Amino acid sequence: MPPGHSPDLFEARASSDPAATPLAERMRPTSLDRFFGQRHLLADGRVLRRLIEADRVPSMILWGPPGTGKTTLTRIIATRTGAHFETMSAVSAGVRDIRAVVAAAKQRRNYESRATLLFIDEIHRFNKSQQDALLPHIEAGVCRLIGATTENPSFEVNAALLSRARVFALRELTVADLTAVLQSALTDVAHGLGSMALSAEEGLLPALARAAQGDARRALSMLETIADLVGGHGDVITRALATEALAGTPLRYDKDGEEHYNVVSAFIKSMRASDPDASVYWMTRMIEAGEDPKFVARRLVIFASEDVGNADPTALTVATSAASALALVGLPEAVLALSQATLYLALAPKSNAALASWTAARKDVRRLGTLPVPLVVRNAVTGLMKDMQYGAGYRYPHDEGEGVVPGAQSYLPEALVAMRERGEAQAYPVAGGLGWESAASARLASLRSGEASCDPRKTDPSASDAACDPRDAPKADSHDADDDNKSA
Repeated sequence: MPPGHSPDLFEARASSDPAATPLAERMRPTSLDRFFGQRHLLADGRVLRRLIEADRVPSMILWGPPGTGKTTLTRIIATRTGAHFETMSAVSAGVRDIRAVVAAAKQRRNYESRATLLFIDEIHRFNKSQQDALLPHIEAGVCRLIGATTENPSFEVNAALLSRARVFALRELTVADLTAVLQSALTDVAHGLGSMALSAEEGLLPALARAAQGDARRALSMLETIADLVGGHGDVITRALATEALAGTPLRYDKDGEEHYNVVSAFIKSMRASDPDASVYWMTRMIEAGEDPKFVARRLVIFASEDVGNADPTALTVATSAASALALVGLPEAVLALSQATLYLALAPKSNAALASWTAARKDVRRLGTLPVPLVVRNAVTGLMKDMQYGAGYRYPHDEGEGVVPGAQSYLPEALVAMRERGEAQAYPVAGGLGWESAASARLASLRSGEASCDPRKTDPSASDAACDPRDAPKADSHDADDDNKSA
């Protein structure tokens, strides 16, 4: 332990009985090798791990949800650094405390040539004046800052202070990470529950991990509560005992997580089948069983493109808005946005054209390689390129009456067009028969054939308004959509 280490935050409670300390505290890892999760920061070779191992930790903000290892990581840094380690809680510290710490750090630097690392827990609770009091000393190198926060530092930390610190974002622990944490606690005799010789019914630990929603402290607290109820030596922790210990909180699980995947499958297939009742039921089942709501939001976004697509282009906006609402307000209020998106997607017309078209195009790209771009759509930016017929014959669509060049010219690679003519390749399914994309595809085919037009310069003024209602024959806003359809 480095000299000057502050005991009030990091030392274990002075007790001869380890059980007097909560399991989550006893199981805190003391080295990076025993640290679960955050591999994007702490895997071998990652920048934060290299900085810690080299004792060159910069001023930084550790930002992440509760139970993801911010304090634990700080404790590991404290045991490894040669600098004086000072701790402070933003809940109880004031400007006077900051000045006292800074004065001592100056003395230490000037007379001992020793750096000071200042850890501030819950730094988002510091007000502007407190952060301003700290800023010049961080800037001058009097001390280096490690701040921990569950709040977005972009909103909670002064821009000037933030610009002088690196932000490391810690992520919620995965089910696999939390399962490993729980298994370690069950078998660790020195710090965990190993002396009780307990075992868990198959599938229970992953179920507890899912219910903990990425929070290691919560997962270990749940396990400790269950162990206290079981009490006996060598007993098996069953689902019934776990549910009783957790005050009736249901734990949905089955062997290898089958029940989890069954419910997810029912959710997606209910939306695909346009069954709004079942869709919102299965969504609610997932949320109530402790499923990560971000997982639900991601499935909605994927479904909006995979199963609705351009039959209703608004579907993707609704799904991404629900995901944004979840990030903004969190649970429980965000269930309303998730429910709204679920019902919208279930009621929307369905199309898998986006998936089918991309799959077919990828197959052609992979089997045919980098086919040359047709000369007609190459950009002639030099005289030589013009002499080589770059762009020759290209017609500017905006000069046409409806913004579409009549005819069936395709801008696909010439070799692929020839293969289609010989029946060796198929046109991509760019539109289904429902909703917006059906009307847009029909409109495009009509314009290319030179038939009906809704061009106001050509329409008979006496004709019915409905014949040219843009809602009935929507214009394709995306040149990408036109390019795809030109191959049909």
